[in-house]
Amino acid sequence: MFGSPSFKCHPVKLKSELRSGVVACALFCLLMSGFIQAADNHETVAPRPLDIHVQPNGFGKVNPADITAVLQTAGFEIWRHCRRTQLDGIDVYHRSDHPQTDFNRTPNGRISIGLASQDTYWAQYSFQFAHEFCHTLANFSNNPGRSARHPPIANFWLEESLCETASLFTLRAMSRSWIIAPSFPAWRDYAPSFTAYVEERLTAPEFHLPAGMPFSVWFQENQLALRQNPFLRDRNTIVALQLLSSFEAEPRGWEAIAFLNRGSSDPNQNLARHLAEWYSACPSDLRSFVRRLAAVFAVKI
Repeated sequence: MFGSPSFKCHPVKLKSELRSGVVACALFCLLMSGFIQAADNHETVAPRPLDIHVQPNGFGKVNPADITAVLQTAGFEIWRHCRRTQLDGIDVYHRSDHPQTDFNRTPNGRISIGLASQDTYWAQYSFQFAHEFCHTLANFSNNPGRSARHPPIANFWLEESLCETASLFTLRAMSRSWIIAPSFPAWRDYAPSFTAYVEERLTAPEFHLPAGMPFSVWFQENQLALRQNPFLRDRNTIVALQLLSSFEAEPRGWEAIAFLNRGSSDPNQNLARHLAEWYSACPSDLRSFVRRLAAVFAVKI
């Protein structure tokens, strides 16, 4: 069971164009038009829409087609950088407690993600889905039928922190994409809400280092607590903020997440060994990125 926070802000509805099926149709046309011009770096990306099916119950006064469309765009901000990665279909269902990616697949082999948002909280849907999508890359990609490894393990805090990074990265990317190149005109008006949602998290004092304290010192003081409890959200986010700039500078690094859990299953493995195994499991062109992340924790590999 992989969880993510149910961080919530005031919902903003799109204009009347955002009605049942319209957004889904617009997104389908965008993805299947041949190529997508990325809004942030102008690179041309071949479309590979994610296979997402949203179960209709529990999400409130919203059409599942609209949820699917928003989750497609959220997932695509990371997925478009994972060109060699293979991923099975994803079933999304509603949970009343917290978001999570299930350990076990559905009876027909699909990945199962629960989200805790409702109605038209599009930024919250996107934030939660990006976190869980990162878990799916780390645990289910490139191996059809693969089951997730069951935490707790001592370094699971790193995966949780990377998933927090995925949420921040995705909302910041969507705030640009929906202004510069929205797939439907009404989406442009919602872009500032993604910015507001992520800025609320970025500016919250509990998600920042104490004044004057270097991250290296903070990490020395907090690594043991993270190893004992990987779901310390304030500390996960502090780590995520240290990693975010690396992914924004080199977003192809998201493809390295598919190799995060290919090493030893030793539950007490130290961080240096975990990072070294991640480095070794990656294709050669992604290893420098993993080395860059390791340096954030003062680990040389």
